Amino acid sequence: MATKPPSIKRPDDELDGEDSIDHIEVEDSSRGDSTAKPWDPTKIRITTKHFSLRDVVDQINDEEIYLSPDFQRDYIWKERQRTRLIESVLLGIPLPAFYFNQALDGTYQVVDGVQRLSTVAMFMKDEHTLSAQDLEYLINLDGMIYSTLTPAELRRFRSTQIVVHVIEPQTPDEVKYDIFSRVNTLGSPLSAQEIRHAMSKSRSRSLLKKLSEMEEFDEATEWQYWKWVSENLVRDSGRMTNRELALRFCAFRNYSDEHYRTHPSLDAFLVAFTKRVDSEADDLSPITDVQLRKLVSDFKRAMKNATEILGAAAFRRWPPGQKRRGPLNRAVFESQAIALADYKLTELKPFKDKIALEFRKAFDDPDYSRAVTVGTGDPRKVILRLEYTKAILEGILP
Repeated sequence: MATKPPSIKRPDDELDGEDSIDHIEVEDSSRGDSTAKPWDPTKIRITTKHFSLRDVVDQINDEEIYLSPDFQRDYIWKERQRTRLIESVLLGIPLPAFYFNQALDGTYQVVDGVQRLSTVAMFMKDEHTLSAQDLEYLINLDGMIYSTLTPAELRRFRSTQIVVHVIEPQTPDEVKYDIFSRVNTLGSPLSAQEIRHAMSKSRSRSLLKKLSEMEEFDEATEWQYWKWVSENLVRDSGRMTNRELALRFCAFRNYSDEHYRTHPSLDAFLVAFTKRVDSEADDLSPITDVQLRKLVSDFKRAMKNATEILGAAAFRRWPPGQKRRGPLNRAVFESQAIALADYKLTELKPFKDKIALEFRKAFDDPDYSRAVTVGTGDPRKVILRLEYTKAILEGILP
């Protein structure tokens, strides 16, 4: 049986009832200025292609098509959903269209359709057994796996054609991002981080996975407490919010206001940083292995400091005069974590109470409060919130 982590102290009479990472404050990330220009629709490059299921699975196996299996949703389809999809294919019912993102090297990343293609690939590897209780029409296939289908059924399944809308690599990232944000073929829109994840490569995915699964991150965001309360709450049930927080720390760690202003939005800035990690950026040099290791150590230090110094107040709006704290706030996370990353815990501990109080008092300042709630993508508000907490620490520490 899971035990409650002893390091997490929760004064329940002062905390809200929805404190997990899954309950994060809704963000207005607009820039708040008139400098951003809409993208040109003529730059959209989308082609429609037809693939057979056999071709798709072969390319998945050859790593020419990436399923992004570490999506927030991971592989969440139940047995019944898998069987019904396979039955639909065998019945000749057309599948909804898929969306692929094509990288410069010609490989594809599945943006919409991960669950369906994962099911097909699983079935064709004999990793799913059809069950009569889930079949609606083809009851005679009860207990069958792919390799035990009749030759006619195998041909029908393998030759099934799917329609794929391919966003070509020439399409600008900001245009791709907008296209993906509109994809909703099965009624479940992709979150901003899921879109960035779909456009990324293994290096950035591995980095964000490592950071967001650190014990120090879990403790700072109190995920462990909520896992203890309910086994149904899992780390990634927040639409990859945990990875977005880790990405924002990395992207803003060595912030340049001049560079930030070259991007039309906060999301575009995060996409550009992801490409730097994946060595695909055009405007700046790639993130080196040395820089990557430094980001990991800085993140770990920031999370440890947040737990030990701020405790329950970490990464949330919680003015001193307010009884209940707010949910996790992305902009507050950036502001506090990046400032705390500059110091060793031994430097901060003697001033723990003073630091925690001043960080909370910051929310009484209308300018800082607006910088973490409204128009958080505005360059002026980005620099304000990042410098504000740094100035607090500089004013307290000798």
